[in-house]
Amino acid sequence: MITVFTPTYNRAKLLPRLYESLCSQTYRDFEWVIVDDGSVDETKCLFNENDNENDSYDFVCTENIKLKTQNSKQAGFPVRYFYQENGGKHRAINRGVCEAKGELFFIADSDDWLPDNALEIVAEQYKGIIGQDLAGICGLDAYENGEITGSGFPFEKKVTTTIEIRNRDGVVGDLKEVFKTEVLKEFPFPEIAGERFCPEVLVWNRIAQKYSLLFFNKVIYFAEYQRDGITSNIVKARMNSPIASMMCYQEMSELDIPLLQKIKAAINYWRFRFCSDKSERPVLKWYWNLVMPIGYLLHRKDVASCRSRR
Repeated sequence: MITVFTPTYNRAKLLPRLYESLCSQTYRDFEWVIVDDGSVDETKCLFNENDNENDSYDFVCTENIKLKTQNSKQAGFPVRYFYQENGGKHRAINRGVCEAKGELFFIADSDDWLPDNALEIVAEQYKGIIGQDLAGICGLDAYENGEITGSGFPFEKKVTTTIEIRNRDGVVGDLKEVFKTEVLKEFPFPEIAGERFCPEVLVWNRIAQKYSLLFFNKVIYFAEYQRDGITSNIVKARMNSPIASMMCYQEMSELDIPLLQKIKAAINYWRFRFCSDKSERPVLKWYWNLVMPIGYLLHRKDVASCRSRR
């Protein structure tokens, strides 16, 4: 039913926590697929080659990184590991979607973990929409202490889009979308040469223009933001991948969203356009040239901030 997918890069010491939370799940009809995005730490040591033809691996214990069980048979669910050269989380997701055998695709980052009943809740909520033309379901993220990340939902359950939930209902903060695997195959992340980051919201917005989700007011994910993670360094990631960032904001500026949100998107487009020296780039409507000076000022602030952190 469910593919729990983990993109990972140099997270060998954090992966066991996620693995143990999967072993504790009250729902068992799932697999765990890991795409290692070119790690140079002990991540490979967590896995032992099992099937060369399928590039499939099982967990083993190392001296420094202990796991409660040593293979997927003991764990009670399939564990499949794939290694590829470093290309960014979005490329890892694309690979994971291609390898997934589950009907649903649950992204669990390597530094996070799941409540014991998370997959049971996902399965229960999904049963209510089977046969409907929806992209999947969406629950809430929380910190380890149980506090919701962001605003939470002002309702118990609702069918709507990610665009509407953010721009009409005013929901802020990270959410846990669980998409149908076939939908993610329909909307892969763009892979731009030389860039290692692509905003997830770019693809989520594309999906939202065709499909809705079932949003429900329950926590299905625990998040812990690392100092060296993407979230903590999001501006730098966008600066280093300006084409994908511009693509995201250019498309946002043309969505049916409040004018203020369009203005913010246009400003951010210019903010990261000044990071790109490529001639081929997404193009805004001409009238958004009016906000270019604001985008330039933010760009200069970003550059100064990056220099001060060196």
